[in-house]
Amino acid sequence: MKYGDHLNLLTCRFCDSKLVSFCDLGRSPLANSFFKKNQLRGKEPFYPLHAYVCEDCYLVQLEEIESPENIFQNYSYFSSYSSTWLKHCQDYVNEMVSRFDLTSNSQVVEIASNDGGLLNFFKEKEIPVLGIEPAKNIANKAEAIGVPTISRFFNSQLAQELVSSKKQADLLIGNNVLAHVPNLNEFVSSLKMILKSNGVITLEFPSLLELIEKNQFDTIYHEHYSYFSYLTVEKIFNHHGLNLFDVEELKTHGGSFRIYVQHQKNSDNRISESISRIKLREKKYGLDKLDSYQNFSKKVEIIKDQLRQFLTKAKKSGKSIVAYGAPAKGNTLLNYCGIGVDLIDYTVDLNPHKQGRFLPGTHIPIFHPEKIKTTKPDYLLILPWNIKDEIMEQMKHIIHWGGKFITPIPEIKVEP
Repeated sequence: MKYGDHLNLLTCRFCDSKLVSFCDLGRSPLANSFFKKNQLRGKEPFYPLHAYVCEDCYLVQLEEIESPENIFQNYSYFSSYSSTWLKHCQDYVNEMVSRFDLTSNSQVVEIASNDGGLLNFFKEKEIPVLGIEPAKNIANKAEAIGVPTISRFFNSQLAQELVSSKKQADLLIGNNVLAHVPNLNEFVSSLKMILKSNGVITLEFPSLLELIEKNQFDTIYHEHYSYFSYLTVEKIFNHHGLNLFDVEELKTHGGSFRIYVQHQKNSDNRISESISRIKLREKKYGLDKLDSYQNFSKKVEIIKDQLRQFLTKAKKSGKSIVAYGAPAKGNTLLNYCGIGVDLIDYTVDLNPHKQGRFLPGTHIPIFHPEKIKTTKPDYLLILPWNIKDEIMEQMKHIIHWGGKFITPIPEIKVEP
C-alpha cells in the first residue's frame, strides 16, 4: 500500500469504518519544514490539511499525505528549549519514581525521547534508561548528554529486537507521540510487546475535547495523524489487550491527558475514579455522537476572520507587529489565516536551530528574541499560546514602550 492509499479510501486507521469531514484547513506546507534563505525561490509543496472523524469509533484523523520518515528523519523541535516543559518532566520523574518504586534495577524506556531531557532526570537518579528517537540530529543531542538512544522508528520489528535483548520496560513512556503514528494498531501492539508483565505505560497527548471546546484548530498539522478523546483511546488500548487504570488532566499543550496503562492480566493497580468522571464529561459534551463534531469548522472560520481583521486594522493604523515563536501550531494558524510578511514583520525563537531560517508557507524570518529590544514592536503575537505565561514573563520588557501581547487561541486576547 502506498502512503495516502489508506485514507483515500476514507476509512478509519483504527477500525476501518467510514470517515466524514471534521475540519478542512485548506492546503498547507509541512509545519516543521523551515527554509534557509537560499531555498526560498524553490517550489514549496503544499498538502491538503483536512481532518476527518470516524463514524464508529470517533477517532479524528488526517490523511497520511507524507511518510513519517520524511517528516521526522531530521526534525527541528528540541523539547529542552522550553523551561516549562523541563519542569513538567522533572515533576513527572519524581512522581513516577515514588508511585511505582522505580530503582536501579528498573528499566525505563521512552518512545520519541527527543533530546533526552526527560530521561536525563531518571538517569540522575541512577535508574537505567533507553530512548528511542527517529530524528538522528535530535538523538545525537541525547547521546551527547549520556542518554542511550536508538535512532530508529518504533515498530513491531524493533519491539521484537528489544524483547530478544531483554530490554522490556517497567515504565514505558510516550509523551506527545501517539498523535504522530500513522499505523496506530501496530504501534499499540508493539507497546504491549515490550511492556513487562507488571509494567506500566504512561502516554501524554492533547485532549480532543479541549481542542474542540477551546478552538485549538492550530494543533492540527500533518505530523499529527490522529486526535484522541479518552473514550476513543480506551477502545483502542482495550482492543489490544491493555487496560487504562488511571487518567490525569494536564495543562500542557493547551490541555492534555496522561493515561496509565497495564496488561489486562495485571491487576496490580486499582482503577481510578477519575476515569468515570472524564468519560461522563466527554459523553455530556457528546463525543460519543457524530453530531457533536459537525460545528467545529464554523468556529474556526470565525477566529480566522477576527484575527485577520484585527491585524489588518492594526497594520493600517501604523502599528508594527511581530510574532513570538516558530512552533508547528503557529504555522497552521498563519497559513490557514493567510497571515504573512504583509502583516507580521518577523518572528523570534530561542531555538538556535530555527534562527536565521524562514517559516514554511509564509516565509516570515526567524530571529533571536533580542531583536525585539531593537525594533520595539507595538504588538507581539504569541504563536505557542500554550506557554504564553512563560513568554509574557520573558518578554515583559515590551510593556515599557507600550507594547502589547496578542494571544490568538481560544479567542483573540490583547494584554495588558
